Amino acid sequence: MVLRRLLGSIGIGGPSVDTVLQTEAARPGDTLSGEIRLTGGGADFEIEHLTLELVARVEAEHEQGESEGTVVFERFTVAGGFRLAREERRTVPFSVTLPHETPLTEVHGQDIGVVLGVRTELGIAGARDKGDMDPLTVRPLPAQEAVLTAFGRLGFGFRSADLEYGHIGGTRQQLPFYQEIELTPSQRYAHQVDEVEVTFLARPDGMEVVLEAGGHGGFASGGHDALNRFDLSHTQVPDTDWDREVDSWVGQLVEHRSTVGGYGGYGDGVPYAHKDDSHGDHRSGPGVGTAIAAGAAGLAVGVAGGLVAAEVVDEVGDFLEGDDEEDDA
Repeated sequence: MVLRRLLGSIGIGGPSVDTVLQTEAARPGDTLSGEIRLTGGGADFEIEHLTLELVARVEAEHEQGESEGTVVFERFTVAGGFRLAREERRTVPFSVTLPHETPLTEVHGQDIGVVLGVRTELGIAGARDKGDMDPLTVRPLPAQEAVLTAFGRLGFGFRSADLEYGHIGGTRQQLPFYQEIELTPSQRYAHQVDEVEVTFLARPDGMEVVLEAGGHGGFASGGHDALNRFDLSHTQVPDTDWDREVDSWVGQLVEHRSTVGGYGGYGDGVPYAHKDDSHGDHRSGPGVGTAIAAGAAGLAVGVAGGLVAAEVVDEVGDFLEGDDEEDDA
């Protein structure tokens, strides 16, 4: 902690901060509630601001290769402009709203290897002290769960999930990254594609579902990726045959890949999506973040009445302990 080290060097103990989340798990767009517990240090301090940051571990591809870093994707100033007396104890309650595009960390009760955190920043005398990060668990919206469950029933398996820095062109994406949930193909499509990637871009009234199919072989054989985008509303969830709907999506995706040989085509009358390099897709730039040691490994394929991860070994300790040296995008 930069500020605490500075205060300690001049013989003054700084305030301590403990953030407690009341919400065990949330869904995108939900309210996240809790309290920040402050304990005064060795002197009185003027607290300029108390800010919550939502942080994600994100992958980025660039000319030097691939790296991982932390990205702050939302900030909430929950208090500020008060004096914290020496050794005073004070509790600051908060209630903030998660972005609708907040990625998922758990499906059907299984951790899928995506790491999110809530971090508290204390502002004193123009300096910022970033506290440790608390893990944030995010479960699917009903529409997201319906789609993933249908994939599972159709014979698709879970392979992995990650967050990619960049923008998917042709969509209303708001965050600087998007989530890819990679699935192994069902037996019906195994001879046509290697994998299907699902991206959810949720919003208050509905959701965009972007499907990407990676094929066998190289560009000359028509084996490069193809993308389609499908639009749905949250209200249609209980009245839709999702197995039939998702199977139709995959059929359109595979058909457009074989006929067009790559990007192009339409999905349910919605213009196709594409990975837009001009918006930084798969590329890092200044502020993407210093690579961190945390990683998710051991992801295995498994389907049990829906799409689940059979085993996830998630080494998130370094990430949740925070990193004073990272850059935030």
